[in-house]
Amino acid sequence: MDLTVATYIVYLAITIALTVWVGRTFSRAGLVFLSEIFHGDQKLAEAVNHLFVVGFCLVNLGFDALWLRYGPAVADTRGLFEALSVKVGTVLLILGALHLLDILVLNRYRRRALTELASQLGLPEAPAPSR
Repeated sequence: MDLTVATYIVYLAITIALTVWVGRTFSRAGLVFLSEIFHGDQKLAEAVNHLFVVGFCLVNLGFDALWLRYGPAVADTRGLFEALSVKVGTVLLILGALHLLDILVLNRYRRRALTELASQLGLPEAPAPSR
């Protein structure tokens, strides 16, 4: 087997496993935020959470597939590890960026939901955090 093909196989195994693991982590933790955002409507929170996870996985797996072909041909074992480090490192950076974006979006919606709830209950609004 060509070392470039071996690199592809290892790369896909690592990135698919990472994508699934991060997606499951998002699903578990994000459901708590979404439940609060939707004022305890668990069915709606679960549906939106599932859609977020599917979208996350599609974006990541699509990038993984496109990123597969980039990079030089692998000639030796050292090249295999170097290619894997660049490819997997790039995917990890993108997963991290998507994770931060996910948290920012959920936090923004959570703040909005809490403000709406406070106004419905006639409570004073909390001061906006300083930036």
